[in-house]
Amino acid sequence: MKVLGVGAHPDDIEIFSGGTMAKYAERGDELTVAYVTDGQMGHPTLPPQEITAIRREEARAACDILGAEMIWLGFQDEFFFYNEESRIAFIDMIRRVGPDVIITHYPDFFSGDHTGVGQQTNDAAIVVNMPNLKTQHPPVEIPQVYFMDAPAGVGFVPDQYVDITDTFELKKKLVSCHKSQSEWLEWGYGVDYIELIEIVARFRGLQAGVRYAEGFKRVKKAFMGNITGDLLP
Repeated sequence: MKVLGVGAHPDDIEIFSGGTMAKYAERGDELTVAYVTDGQMGHPTLPPQEITAIRREEARAACDILGAEMIWLGFQDEFFFYNEESRIAFIDMIRRVGPDVIITHYPDFFSGDHTGVGQQTNDAAIVVNMPNLKTQHPPVEIPQVYFMDAPAGVGFVPDQYVDITDTFELKKKLVSCHKSQSEWLEWGYGVDYIELIEIVARFRGLQAGVRYAEGFKRVKKAFMGNITGDLLP
């Protein structure tokens, strides 16, 4: 299968679905990770241009470990808006990849970037097959969309789980690539990166009856019989 992860910031896919993406990779699926914003707000002292360059290289390192193609859309961090520009960009991105599955944000979270990216991804996915909607790449079949967990699991009730017990150590490596964000989370929120993902993975694991798990919601769309069913690993 072709799998596309769409995260608002560099590190989001790794934090919220890194173990699942690793399972896809291990079984030989073709992975692409799209980072929507440039991450320029993510440091207490470094200027925007410098931290953006750092975060892009951190994202590339994570994708290299995962064996994923990287897409860098470059929207401004904390200023992602749902508009015609972003809609066309998302439709063309999905058409470029031609995924069977998309994993993205649950569009009901206090971060405007997370909410906007999740909504735009889901809305764009439903129209990628329309011939009259012209973008650089041609139409493709409508993919299945899954919403990934919210930060610390707040306000998110999964309807499906993926056992990531065997890939949790790899998930920690993916998250650890984003060293600048470890500093940022500790400075801004008093949060330890690895402790955060371990607590949430154990919490979801308890719900799923395994050691470590990640939670998802499968998006259900009317008339889309070709994308029903479970496509998580």
